Amino acid sequence: MLDARPAGTEQFLHAKAASMPQFSHIRVDRVSHSFGDRPVLSDLSLAVGTSERLGLIGENGAGKSTLLSIMAGVIEPLDGRVTRPDRTGILWQEVRHSGDSTIEDVIDTALADVRAIERELAEAGEAITGDPGTEERYSQALEQAERADLWRTDARVAETIAGLALDHIPTSRRLDELSGGQRSRFALAALLIERPTALLLDEPTNHLDDASVDFLRGTLRAWNGPVAFASHDRAFLDEVATSLLDIDPARAGVTRFGGGYSDYLLAKAAERARWEQQFAEEGSELARLERAVATTAREINHDRPIRDGNKMAFGMRGDRVEQQISRRVQNAQARLDFLEETRVAEPAPALTFAGIPKGSHVLDTEEPLITVEGAVVPDRLTLDDFRVGPNEYTLITGANGSGKSTMLWMLAGRLGPQHGTVRRQRGVRTALLEQDVRFADPSLSAARVYEGTLGERRAETVPLATLGLLGARDLDRPVGQLSIGQQRRLALALIIAKPPHVFLLDEPTNHLSLALATELEEALGGYPGAVIVASHDRWLRRRWASAVVALENGRVVA
Repeated sequence: MLDARPAGTEQFLHAKAASMPQFSHIRVDRVSHSFGDRPVLSDLSLAVGTSERLGLIGENGAGKSTLLSIMAGVIEPLDGRVTRPDRTGILWQEVRHSGDSTIEDVIDTALADVRAIERELAEAGEAITGDPGTEERYSQALEQAERADLWRTDARVAETIAGLALDHIPTSRRLDELSGGQRSRFALAALLIERPTALLLDEPTNHLDDASVDFLRGTLRAWNGPVAFASHDRAFLDEVATSLLDIDPARAGVTRFGGGYSDYLLAKAAERARWEQQFAEEGSELARLERAVATTAREINHDRPIRDGNKMAFGMRGDRVEQQISRRVQNAQARLDFLEETRVAEPAPALTFAGIPKGSHVLDTEEPLITVEGAVVPDRLTLDDFRVGPNEYTLITGANGSGKSTMLWMLAGRLGPQHGTVRRQRGVRTALLEQDVRFADPSLSAARVYEGTLGERRAETVPLATLGLLGARDLDRPVGQLSIGQQRRLALALIIAKPPHVFLLDEPTNHLSLALATELEEALGGYPGAVIVASHDRWLRRRWASAVVALENGRVVA
């Protein structure tokens, strides 16, 4: 492997810079695609330039992964075309090698293109010394070498492996000896080592700790080529994306926003304000037109008595009055009909909680609702002393396997400790929003599950359709046919409709759209009870202003 640029490389690059072509971009022209009779993308166009990092956002199932696969050439669209750099790489969720391959095999495969570029540069360099006519070949080889960061390859491999916290694993290890998270990180490492011109990434921060996310953020921000990625990691979107593409079927297309996620939220808030203002103004205009249609005749014809000497004149004038009345009423009615047909839809209400039932003595107490003393779940959690106040907000943090979910299950009463005690005040209700939702009878519709869980009276008081968590077409679908995200929305609806005194949430932003996750966090700020959240979400953690409990190896460390 070359460890330094050939002599004269810098001067040659400067001399050729004006004539060398710019790095390629990705362009999608009027692409449409569907799976069976279900359309996913419709007449979509976009471009990602050399220095751009486009973040793809949207509801689960909106088509983000499909779009990335189309951009990579993995899926051929039904209509439209895509142009991309020759060396375009896409992140697969698993390393595409057999289980008996070693880590060293993975790295060697990832470096195959870079080593081919190295060989071509060496051969072109030898050719140009004997034949000046091969200068263009050397120019192109040198350009490819620059793009691939050829002279830092060995250092870059080491930095990537260490940056993704994989350097403690011997390269002789086989892939089938690694955990799923480790294999996913090696898939990402292999792609970064390969150094393609364009990068396409689907949920790249999955399975990464904070330090690894920091490494990936720095790598992508320095990437010399187009980058497009789909992510539910709001902090990552805010730090990496130069623009966001919102794939929203409700808009009948896509909307592009400049900047990161913070800029997106500001733009969405302004859009919401304009929407609410337009709805209010159109409502006022509708009311005015309705009054005009009803009262125009009375305002024009005052029913004044006819004087004897003016009967003939009044007859002629009366016809004109009737005509004026008719025209004004018709005009007002036409404007009314048009506005009723074209009026913008009413903005959906923000996510709120229906309220804890009145008269509950629990909410009036200052004593802890739940008290944990010396509780031990062997090999999973040791909780010496923990108390949940009536209106306390607590965030539980820690790495995977640190005991976060076990702690929530214990507080919810679903898991008893082998030693120690967990006491609840009489009448205290708890509810847990789990990571993995399961419904007892997957054949029941969402509406039936909602009514059966809450009871007919509560379901009528707080209709499922009014919560805005499931689309109208999904209310009567069997819950077993709903996506993971939709099932979690239904589970959230069951809690929102009858809020508990202690609300426990396990990774609440998983499987939720970015908009809903943000809305849920804002709603939790006004929750009328105790809230305990376990999360690794950096966006949520950075904005948490209440108590934090950090777990490590099943014990509280802070």
